[in-house]
Amino acid sequence: MKISAFVLCVLPALASAFVPIGIQTPLKVAPGLSTVSQFSASLNVPAAMSASALQMSAAAPVEEESFGSKAFKVYTKTAATATTLFPLWTVLFTAFALKSPASFDWFTTDYFTGALAALMLSMGITLKPADFVRVGARPNAVLMQFTLCYAMMPVLALALGKAFALDPALIAGMVLVGSINGGQASNLCTYIARGNVALSVLMTTATTIGAIFMTPLLCKGLLGAVVPVDAAGIAFSTIQVVLAPIALGMSLNKWAPKFVAAILPFSPVVGVLSTCLLVASAVAQVVEPILNAGLSLQLPIFLLHLVGGLIGYLLPRLSGFGEVACRTMAIETSMKSSAFGFLLAKLHFGEYAARVPAAVSVVWMALTGSVLAVIWRNIPVKAPKSFDRSLVEKYPPFSAKRLIGKITGKKAD
Repeated sequence: MKISAFVLCVLPALASAFVPIGIQTPLKVAPGLSTVSQFSASLNVPAAMSASALQMSAAAPVEEESFGSKAFKVYTKTAATATTLFPLWTVLFTAFALKSPASFDWFTTDYFTGALAALMLSMGITLKPADFVRVGARPNAVLMQFTLCYAMMPVLALALGKAFALDPALIAGMVLVGSINGGQASNLCTYIARGNVALSVLMTTATTIGAIFMTPLLCKGLLGAVVPVDAAGIAFSTIQVVLAPIALGMSLNKWAPKFVAAILPFSPVVGVLSTCLLVASAVAQVVEPILNAGLSLQLPIFLLHLVGGLIGYLLPRLSGFGEVACRTMAIETSMKSSAFGFLLAKLHFGEYAARVPAAVSVVWMALTGSVLAVIWRNIPVKAPKSFDRSLVEKYPPFSAKRLIGKITGKKAD
């Protein structure tokens, strides 16, 4: 009887909790229990709890979404779209700089350095010391990318220059572009491509420091030209523009997580804007050589960045690196510090034509890297399949082909 009374009383009560507000449904209870309070007392449940809980569940108003919450959702969607259109903004800023270079006269060296620092800070707040510890435990990826940067890219630049029968001065400029370090904008593109930002920062830092001795060595070996490099200046710039903002961002992430959580949604927008201004400023300074460069120079430089990026992806992939690491290395290899190359050519190469490839490279480097980043952003990274240890017992070591076939779904030979 008590069980039947419980069912007869509780089911209507539960049903009434799902009745839409404004619809009144009388609550029926079992015979002998005239009220919910009496039924609650029979089960030793406080009457106030049962009655008030039912009333609150039925009468609780639905809270409306605040204006701030709606506005933030709109911003999030807009920011995601704007980040995806990164290549378009690069093209528009480049076109504007070519048409009206004087519009970027205000973007002096101090602003240039500040924009680079802001770009690195926007990446730094996404990182933690543990990210670098994990990367440092496996330095093979950094060594692989260092080799791609200072072995494959200079040789590719020399081969393309000769394949397109460029003048010796232009070939020298192309080799210089291939022999310089990775650019800081690669860290943003890695972030957009869902790569490993910590690994990207370490690679950029390693190749930037490596430029102190690798760039002069390569230019001397491949071209017979002596390109002196200000080692102290490069080291100071690396600390100022790369390491210090990254360290500040990581410190904020650790000691002010609420502040970081509040500004993190704005980080990609700051990064994209900083990169577009950096590209436009560099282009505005060398408009004449860019416009005077014909298709015979535009095509090999475009291929240098595109083919370099593809090789930078395929070689690590064939070497057994994971998808995320391969994307990171591809972008790092493709995106050179072309502005730095232009400065070196301007200061240390005798012929004016030698600086033209670096000027043209500023545009193609940013465009190629941003396109690769957006393409990969829309291709999700598949999680590695877990290994079923029970298969080892079912398929003993001497039947390795059967085990591999079971895992991959392919029949063994």
